[in-house]
Amino acid sequence: MAEEVRGPDTTALDEVVGFTSELIRIDTTNRGGGDCRERPAAEYVAERLADAGIEPTLLERTPGRTNVVARIPGTDPSAEALLVHGHLDVVPADPAEWTVHPFSGEVRDGVVWGRGAVDMKNMDAMVLAVVRSWARQGIRPRRDIVLAYTADEEASAEDGSGFLADRHAALFEGCTEGISESGAFSFHPQPGTTLYPIAAGERGTAWLKLTAHGRAGHGSKVNAENAVTRLAAAVARIGGHTWPVRLTTTVRAALTELAALYGIEVDTSARDLDVDLLLDKLGPAAALVEPTVRNSANPTMLEAGYKVNVIPGQAVAYIDGRMLPGAEEEFAATMDLLTGPDVEWEFHHREVPLEAPVDSPTFAKLRAAVERFDPDGHVVPFTMSGGTDAKQFSRLGITGYGFSPLRLPPGLDYGALFHGVDERVPVDALHFGVRVLDHYLKSA
Repeated sequence: MAEEVRGPDTTALDEVVGFTSELIRIDTTNRGGGDCRERPAAEYVAERLADAGIEPTLLERTPGRTNVVARIPGTDPSAEALLVHGHLDVVPADPAEWTVHPFSGEVRDGVVWGRGAVDMKNMDAMVLAVVRSWARQGIRPRRDIVLAYTADEEASAEDGSGFLADRHAALFEGCTEGISESGAFSFHPQPGTTLYPIAAGERGTAWLKLTAHGRAGHGSKVNAENAVTRLAAAVARIGGHTWPVRLTTTVRAALTELAALYGIEVDTSARDLDVDLLLDKLGPAAALVEPTVRNSANPTMLEAGYKVNVIPGQAVAYIDGRMLPGAEEEFAATMDLLTGPDVEWEFHHREVPLEAPVDSPTFAKLRAAVERFDPDGHVVPFTMSGGTDAKQFSRLGITGYGFSPLRLPPGLDYGALFHGVDERVPVDALHFGVRVLDHYLKSA
């Protein structure tokens, strides 16, 4: 029983700040196309796990693209295992745009600055600090905890979680659930109200390649079969399309809980529900669910031509599409319609949408862990607009939740920090996260 009430030691609170800062200093920028090297960060993590008596396994599909996996045995051999995973790579950052150098890991005025401070070297550091604290105190969790520090999440995950799920499934034997990034962060929609959204779903990834073919020719001549014109028309149709509302179970639960919190009477199962009107009534809190009430498709890249007076015979565009659970067939049918007869489309990269139960014992324990350390906060479920490594681990039958707890001050826009300029995390938020994770992982 003593283990259930004992929290992390003070060393863990110091270590999480140092680990976050030091991991940020290790530049693991993922520019796509294989241009990344996570191995120095993986070795950093592995050394600190080994120092705590936790045996790490380093795995690579491609030299330098290193993953770390370790298992902490639980006290109940019959219990299902829990996966705790975080990625080591980060998106690019231009130092000229930042207040501090993005790979300095500077700690200034109680804040840790740098690329990865929230996405997601902070979570990597929090988990590392928690399990090292357990080792010092002789604490073991109830169920096996499998730790995975992955490569390549910010691109295709082929060198990271995809490789682990496809080639090293045995390392995750017994894992039925997992937690990772983008959930349990504090959100302040209005003064006096603090929300903690825990992710119980993700939209699927549908990165598309559009190709238009036409008749090449001189730029001075009329050409009714211009590939650029055909492509541009399809891209404009996609960009201007209004997708219909499609409410998933998780999104309905989020709307129901938010409406109740704001004193709004609503039946989210009603056929005549005006979702956009409800979102208007929710004000700033609507930001948690607005991106996930529909599919989406945003044009992001164009490739065509090589000289201004030459009409090319081919033009290519790329689309960042996202699909809700249960809406994948509708997405494909809509793309057929919007691209038209003169433009072909294919999945450049595709991953499944996910949904996890919000009425499960696991979600209840996640909720309780947050509310234990912030009794005035309100936990709500939500669906991520994007995706995480949980997609790849779902191939192993692992149900994923977004849970990387942070208590942030009002005015700090957590969402804008993801892939944004001046990414940073308060030291107090890291301490909160360590306490919440420590409590949840021991009681899970």
